[in-house]
Amino acid sequence: MSLHHTSGFSRGRVVGVAAALGVASIVLAGCATGGGGTGGQSGDAGSGSSIIVGTTDKVTTLDPAGSYDNGSLAVQTQVFPYLVNTDYNSTEVVPDLAESAEFTAPNEYTVKLPAGLKWANGHDLTSSDVKFSFDRNLKIADPNGASSLLYNLDSVETPDATTVVFKLKTDNDQVFPFILTSFPGAIVDEEVFSADAVTPDKDIVDADAFGGPYKVTSWDFNKAVEFSPNENYKGLLAAPVNSGVVLQYFAESSNLKLAVQQGDVDVAYRSLSATDVDDLGKNKDVKVVDGPGGEIRYIVFNFNTQPYGATTADADPAKALAVRQAVADLVDREAISTQVYKGTYTPLYSYVPEGFAGATDALKGLYGDGNGGPDAAKAKATLEAAGVTTPVKLSLQYSPDHYGPSSGDEYALVKSQLEKDGLFSVDLQSTEWVQYSKDRTADVYPAYQLGWFPDYSDADNYLTPFFLTKNFLGNHYDNQTVNDLILKQAVEPDAATRQADIEQIQKLVAGDLSTVPLLQGAQVAVTGKDVSGITLDASFKLRFAPITK
Repeated sequence: MSLHHTSGFSRGRVVGVAAALGVASIVLAGCATGGGGTGGQSGDAGSGSSIIVGTTDKVTTLDPAGSYDNGSLAVQTQVFPYLVNTDYNSTEVVPDLAESAEFTAPNEYTVKLPAGLKWANGHDLTSSDVKFSFDRNLKIADPNGASSLLYNLDSVETPDATTVVFKLKTDNDQVFPFILTSFPGAIVDEEVFSADAVTPDKDIVDADAFGGPYKVTSWDFNKAVEFSPNENYKGLLAAPVNSGVVLQYFAESSNLKLAVQQGDVDVAYRSLSATDVDDLGKNKDVKVVDGPGGEIRYIVFNFNTQPYGATTADADPAKALAVRQAVADLVDREAISTQVYKGTYTPLYSYVPEGFAGATDALKGLYGDGNGGPDAAKAKATLEAAGVTTPVKLSLQYSPDHYGPSSGDEYALVKSQLEKDGLFSVDLQSTEWVQYSKDRTADVYPAYQLGWFPDYSDADNYLTPFFLTKNFLGNHYDNQTVNDLILKQAVEPDAATRQADIEQIQKLVAGDLSTVPLLQGAQVAVTGKDVSGITLDASFKLRFAPITK
């Protein structure tokens, strides 16, 4: 696949799968016992060489209740078990830790676990751990966590040690199985984790509280993590073919590029600059591997603290909207795509990216020149009509270490585009991710950069986390019509009706401009010539188990 390829599945596939899940059980024979196919443990687990993976993507916390970022997921997906998951190169949800998972009533999703499951530390892994994991996630409701995805979960019941019944608030939830494959679906050891607070990384590692294909044997926060195969793992994915993995963190992508060039790391994944990827593609000693996209980049507005926001001295909703509209009129996505990213990211004109059922170009005709380009005259007229004094002073924040080394160039160009015609005066600042992730939910940034790596392969994952009244962004956006439509599409069994709802949501949010989408991109990894088993599929997770050399 070329670097421009941004989706590995058909437009009609995703909603069809979700709808099918609403009425049919999903059962994978032998998945919990190491039976045939790709699932379960094998006799030669961990017999290959150890692998070194390099990244610039920082971890927020090892505890799944306290994180909702790709750097944290990169570790969590290796070491925590999930009830259901997606197999390699598939968007279909199938049992992982579970023996079976099915809707047993319109508002009941029932999971059966095999008997005798163990955590890496020898603790029993039962339905009680599952209930504990979901209950604590909702109770903690960490602002940097993903508890907002569990909006439709009413309660979790455990009739016995191997049965879990999820009681849902509304019937026919088309999305809930997908959510179980993502952040809030990670199961944790109730004998180790706190019921009402995020558990420190060291406590988790010291207690060997892992149940995925790997366990963590050494943890040096955002410097290096050592993984070794977990022989107690009984799940969908095949046992690791390598003897272990070291995940090494780099402060600069230039150092990561040098490391993979020199063979000091076997795999470089997230994030190399577009220039680095282009350069490495000409190097006969390495391989560039790419896969389906789904990543998006966008500007978030805090509805309280942006210019004329609700808590500012000169609060005015009409003026605040005009400021957001003017930004949408002035950004030149094509220029960012070509000048900064050399086409490895492409312009994004709506909230659901191309390749997902229901994706539209909702912003394209509303803002700028109507064809995707900027229009300063339109921006000026919008501001004047609302009585906004120019230049508008806008504080804009980005993270220099979390979304790749080109973020500085990207936002310098955005600043230039907004200031070019004198309509804005942009105070551009940067903060490293560990602090940034705390600040953005504490109303510190009036407008700021975020990127998104989907948790599951459905358009809902670009709507629910952002635009429900209680959302992951925490930017105080509140549109009851949008909120209700999001909840409606999630339980709509008719694929055509659901797609129409998804399109309408994008139209409404395009009018409000809670965020301004900029770009969508592909997944890219660079490896040594002797490395194989890299799978960059529509799960959007780099899973370590099949990597070998």
